[in-house]
Amino acid sequence: MLQKIQNLIAEFEGIEQQLASAEITVNQKKFCELSIRHAQLSNNIESFRDYVGAIQDIKDAEEMLKSGDEEMQKLAKEEIETATEKINFLEGKLKVALLPHDPSEGKNVIIEVRAGTGGEEAALFAAELARAYFRFAENFRIKIELLGKSETEAGGLKEIIFRAEGHEAYVKFKFEAGTHRVQRIPATESKGRVHTSAVTVAVLPEAEDVDVEIRPDEIRIDTFCSSGPGGQSVNTTYSAIRITHLPTGIIVSQQDEKSQIKNKAKAMRVLRTRLLAHEKELASKERGELRSGMIGSGDRSEKIRTYNFPQDRVTDHRISQNFSNLPKIMEGNFTEIVNALTEAEIVEKMKFN
Repeated sequence: MLQKIQNLIAEFEGIEQQLASAEITVNQKKFCELSIRHAQLSNNIESFRDYVGAIQDIKDAEEMLKSGDEEMQKLAKEEIETATEKINFLEGKLKVALLPHDPSEGKNVIIEVRAGTGGEEAALFAAELARAYFRFAENFRIKIELLGKSETEAGGLKEIIFRAEGHEAYVKFKFEAGTHRVQRIPATESKGRVHTSAVTVAVLPEAEDVDVEIRPDEIRIDTFCSSGPGGQSVNTTYSAIRITHLPTGIIVSQQDEKSQIKNKAKAMRVLRTRLLAHEKELASKERGELRSGMIGSGDRSEKIRTYNFPQDRVTDHRISQNFSNLPKIMEGNFTEIVNALTEAEIVEKMKFN
């Protein structure tokens, strides 16, 4: 472990030198990569240095023990005892810090919430889940930017796409990817029967301009009039944008803004992020951790989490753990769930390191 820590300290110091150089600002992709890695290491760099310092203190104290001076030997033993306690305290923390870092850590994310099986009830829950995410983001000062949404006449959401910006955005939202199942009595249910619906969530690390190159000849841009719930017209000008990426067939539509230019910019941001996810899926299909693996088919049987309203219980099936006080959770209090999932992830990673 000592050698790993010394290597990380050397890497951190090397990154600081590179970031301070004038040449690095020319290469934006490299600058972004170094900045993210610097942020990852900076959280633990003092602990790394303390650990190395404590080991050196023990070595120095062991040399002092070789002297014939009783007073010096006494001080050396105290120094060894203090340094050993410090090492024991730091080791647990450092084992976690030395686990492989997710390259997406520190990035902003684009989150897509869509109604799956369940009709209007699924759309209503999609809207509630999105609102809960907005409140959750506020708790950690994560900025939310709406990129697009499609509403139903009853106030639900067929889909909503938004951007979460902040250093903790990916860390806080990455576990939300998958199918969320809801069990409750819909307001329109006259016989009091519990219905089961599903909502899908995709969490995509945002692509920078330098991450994905999109050539003009690879895309087709169509314009159309914006429309509201039920197809009613809300804009008589052709401000809405539909971009088709011809090589992959990926289509992105954006109509929230009145400006065609702003809609195009938002649509390109989403397209770039989806293309980055697509490239990673092709490179590592077996991991199944990006967009297609996240959202599944939207069927009730595919689930990562179940929200059971009659029993006031949320069950996360990945860790087989239940959480109570569902109304509080739907107010954006996902911290207990996220912490439990983070701990489980750390335990799992430590098995292979």
